[in-house]
Amino acid sequence: MVHTCVVAGCRNRRIPGTTLSFYRFPRDPERKQRWIAAVNREGWVPNDGSRLCSSHFISGKQVKNPRSPDYVPSVFTSAPSSPNIKEPTAFEPYDKQEAQVEAANALLFLQGQGRCDEDLSPRQCRKGPENARSLVNSDDEEKEDEDDDDDDDNEDGDESTSESENQHKGEKPLRSSRIKSLNYEACLSALKKENTELRESLEKMSLSEAAFRNDPEKVQFYTGLPNYFVFETVMWLLVPHMKSEKNAKLSKFQQLLLTLMRLRLDLKNQDLAYRFGVKVATVTRTVHRIISIMFTTLVPTAVFWPSRVELRKNLPAAVKQTHPDCAVIIDCFTVSLEKAVSVDINHQAATAEVVTRLSPSTSVSELKYVLGVAPQGVVMFVSRGSPGNVSDKTLVESCGLLCKLLPGDVVLAERDFDIGDLVGARNAEFKITNNDHGKMSKSFQNPQEEAWPVSEERMNVYRHVGRVIQMVKKRYSMLTGPVESPFTVIDRSSNVTTFDKIVQVACALNNLCISAVPLE
Repeated sequence: MVHTCVVAGCRNRRIPGTTLSFYRFPRDPERKQRWIAAVNREGWVPNDGSRLCSSHFISGKQVKNPRSPDYVPSVFTSAPSSPNIKEPTAFEPYDKQEAQVEAANALLFLQGQGRCDEDLSPRQCRKGPENARSLVNSDDEEKEDEDDDDDDDNEDGDESTSESENQHKGEKPLRSSRIKSLNYEACLSALKKENTELRESLEKMSLSEAAFRNDPEKVQFYTGLPNYFVFETVMWLLVPHMKSEKNAKLSKFQQLLLTLMRLRLDLKNQDLAYRFGVKVATVTRTVHRIISIMFTTLVPTAVFWPSRVELRKNLPAAVKQTHPDCAVIIDCFTVSLEKAVSVDINHQAATAEVVTRLSPSTSVSELKYVLGVAPQGVVMFVSRGSPGNVSDKTLVESCGLLCKLLPGDVVLAERDFDIGDLVGARNAEFKITNNDHGKMSKSFQNPQEEAWPVSEERMNVYRHVGRVIQMVKKRYSMLTGPVESPFTVIDRSSNVTTFDKIVQVACALNNLCISAVPLE
């Protein structure tokens, strides 16, 4: 440790190569008071780090014999101190070597645990970060201990130093300085390397934009989206609708990422709170807010019923060869609830037919949805959730899908939904692709027409499209259920439950990924 003499005007410091000694103030109260009076600094009181150099003693060394003139320092050539003179501090400019020492100490402290040099003993390695400075200044401390031993001696000792001893004292700090300089450089190099490795490791584990930008696997794992470009595109679409809050705990990027992680991995709010360093209430508010924004902004853009021209222009070859009028393939899926809830059907997006078949208030243990998938493999229609005990026919009739059909359209399904008459009322056709029902599949416009032949190519196309629901559920695990109760509460502003929004958002995000049926 670098010590500076406390005498006003004296700039002697303990540096490598110096022959000066630096002494603590005596423990004896009477002698200590005499030293303070000799220093003559008004209102000043020494502390444990205060030192007095040997140049203020006649013989160049303190003597503990009360009859000796060097029992109290008496050599003071500088002008008397004034109250404006301040005690020298440890922040005065050091030479190059001392700056390296301080840099090493700072790095050791920041790392929390310094890497020990091979020359350091195991005892020094176990000292920890709070004593990091002692690791790189051990020789200085040893010298200081030698000087301070004078306070505990019971004998006066020699009052002079031989010429050989002075020469030895001058050579020892020089050798020690060279060794320490090498140790400092090695320690600094090791710490810089370790610091770089730790930063890289931390960056890989962090949930920041930089960590996702060049890592498509990470993007896909946490968001379900194929790459960062798609993620960034979704971000650009949503940012204008995301409010900028002062002192916000999460950036807009983190808000979207947190919500996608909730959908993708079905992580609990407490888990996300730990990952992002926020409160559970913050996670809950963020998920509901971002889902609502995506429902009103992203869903209309990504989930829509294309025109007949677009549908027919992009039909897969297998469907185009057999029946070019295929407009949609429909299917249903159900999601269980975490616990049965009592639902007021009048608030559901159902028609009068549903209301007449169910009591105004009924206990619901699962929700049922109808999906309409284009032959190309993208979701083009999503119904709102209805109680699981609603029949397929009633659900299709009430969800609004039939209103999308045009005369001459063909609706495909793998099983019988018992909606032939409903589809026929729209001057469209309903056909079943399953072989077991192939003979039952006839045109409701012309009952004399033979059943639609089920070819292997057509079955393969349906199987591709039929996997869309499984793809959506696999990509966004939250759709596999069970649905938590807070997500079944109806948002009065939109008359839609949060989980209904989640299903539509998941389908919209799925449409941004690679289609189940590649375009030909």
